[in-house]
Amino acid sequence: MNTSSFFVRNACTALLLTLCSALQAQAPLDLSPVPAQVAPSPLPEGWQHGAFMEIFVRSWRDSDGDGIGDLKGLTQSLDHLQKLGIRGLWLMPITRSADGDHGYATADYRSIEPAYGTLADFDELIREAHARGIGVIMDYVVNHSADTHPAFVQSVREPQGPYRAWYEWRQEHPQGWDIWGRDPWIRTPAGSYLATFGAPMPDFNLRHPPVVAYHQDSLRFWLNRGLDGMRLDAVPHLIENNAKDWNDQPESRQLTGELTRLIKSYPGRYVVCEATAQPRAYASPEVCGGSFAFGLESKIVPAAKGDAKAIAEVAQYFVTAPHTLATFVSNHDQFAGQRLWDQVGGNEVHYKLAAATYLLLPGTPFIYYGEDIGMAGAQGLADDPKIRGPLSWSPDPNNGGFTTGQPYRALASNLRSHHVQGQVQSAHSIWAFYKDMLALRNSRVSIARGTYEFAQAQGQLMAYQRRMGREHSLVVINYAQQAATLTLDGLSADAQLRPLYPAGGVQRLRAGQLTVPAQSVQVFALEK
Repeated sequence: MNTSSFFVRNACTALLLTLCSALQAQAPLDLSPVPAQVAPSPLPEGWQHGAFMEIFVRSWRDSDGDGIGDLKGLTQSLDHLQKLGIRGLWLMPITRSADGDHGYATADYRSIEPAYGTLADFDELIREAHARGIGVIMDYVVNHSADTHPAFVQSVREPQGPYRAWYEWRQEHPQGWDIWGRDPWIRTPAGSYLATFGAPMPDFNLRHPPVVAYHQDSLRFWLNRGLDGMRLDAVPHLIENNAKDWNDQPESRQLTGELTRLIKSYPGRYVVCEATAQPRAYASPEVCGGSFAFGLESKIVPAAKGDAKAIAEVAQYFVTAPHTLATFVSNHDQFAGQRLWDQVGGNEVHYKLAAATYLLLPGTPFIYYGEDIGMAGAQGLADDPKIRGPLSWSPDPNNGGFTTGQPYRALASNLRSHHVQGQVQSAHSIWAFYKDMLALRNSRVSIARGTYEFAQAQGQLMAYQRRMGREHSLVVINYAQQAATLTLDGLSADAQLRPLYPAGGVQRLRAGQLTVPAQSVQVFALEK
């Protein structure tokens, strides 16, 4: 969840609330129960261990020339994603929202954002993705809704009505609260309501059974349509007990676990949670089963640049961390870092080393859209909009191949040099490198799901072994600017190594040592 940019509308005035109430007076609230319609997953077993692409639909591809990306544009791009080797898509919010941008201010949990298309377009996307062996998960925002959500509008209009209990309202303004340097309680003539992420997004009262039931039914609404899982947003914030105990409460973990079990009652579904402070706890089977490996991403780029301390930390991370964590190097929130191109200052050697670092580790890797072509941040923008610009499909300075119309947001600053059209045609491009790394993950079960053994870091060298059944892989990365020799742990002194990347003839260790070229990635199958 974004934090900083959501506070722009923090001063929610009585006038705004009155206008919202008037505009939404006739808005329907679908509270109909949704029985489960459980069907077997059409995807291959273990699909969720492949790489995901995180997609901001608004910025992916526009099919109708209005300058805004849409679901049809994404469906038209599935062959491209399949060719890259993508096994899953994470869609940032696609439900109808009030913000007209990021989508985390949900106005209707059971409909598609009109700018993105229709439910029929969604159904087509699911069918076509499944036909290519690609799973689709989407963001689901449990903690809060938009202030234009019909239930919140009713809670403002009728303080004694049934929807007042759906949100965290207090007649007297609570004192002593501070969340990220601000008072999260928003004053109105009707009382004060809690809004952890800013006034436009009031927090649900998730102790209230009808609210939980509403979310459960809404989850089933999408799962019944064939969705392959969820990315649950901001789950440590579901329950706040008091001004001191507002983050990651036991009740939040319990509720998250209940929602996860509902989702996974559908065969083959996948859940990944956003839990920045304690990702390992949320990766446990009792909670989410999967969560983003926040903290690891801040070590990957320094490692790629040759920082020996960071290299050692990366090497040791999965020695103790659950293998259900989701790895990444950047995402849609600026607090997770700028786009990788900007983090490495356009150094493509460092870029590829950073990519290999997380794509070959345990866990489920998530590639942020545009990362696979080396896309930079949007020209002239800052904060979250900078990292959420339209995808660079071509070098066209007017629209980047993203649309036939006027793009809704500025294009990438390196549009002319890094775009899909050029990247897919070069055997040495960033895109080609990502394709090679994903091919390793997709063809080697030991890399996708195997153990993590004999992890070692010697100076600017890192090596580890992955094993599943009889398949045994060795990954060696040299981050240094010169060749180096590594003494490998856990192998016989004359072990035979069959190169998988880059291709080559069988090598034999000499006294247990391997000489590794400068700034290189080497992956071997262990033959003996």
